[in-house]
Amino acid sequence: MEDCIFCKIINKEIPSNFVYENEDVIAINDLNPKAETHVLVIPKKHVASLNELNDETEALKIFKGIKETVKKLGLTDYRTVINTGKNAGQTVFHLHVHILAGKLSIENL
Repeated sequence: MEDCIFCKIINKEIPSNFVYENEDVIAINDLNPKAETHVLVIPKKHVASLNELNDETEALKIFKGIKETVKKLGLTDYRTVINTGKNAGQTVFHLHVHILAGKLSIENL
């Protein structure tokens, strides 16, 4: 998608340090962290939100990316969050999963 910031990061049009990457997802640190560790796992295929995810194979790829990211980070206790829709706090309309660990700042979640 042309105006999607995550698509631009995936396509390396915007520089970013990837925490993890495979053929299906990237993981990056959140720019506005709500915990000591706050990473976003983002599918490379553009899907606006969980409501538009209709392919079980794509969902499995995202979950594999989450598992590989937490393994790489050495996390065993963590929280995952998917915001779906503007009123639920989704600010970038490209599906992504938040991984939060350590001390949380949950008043802003």
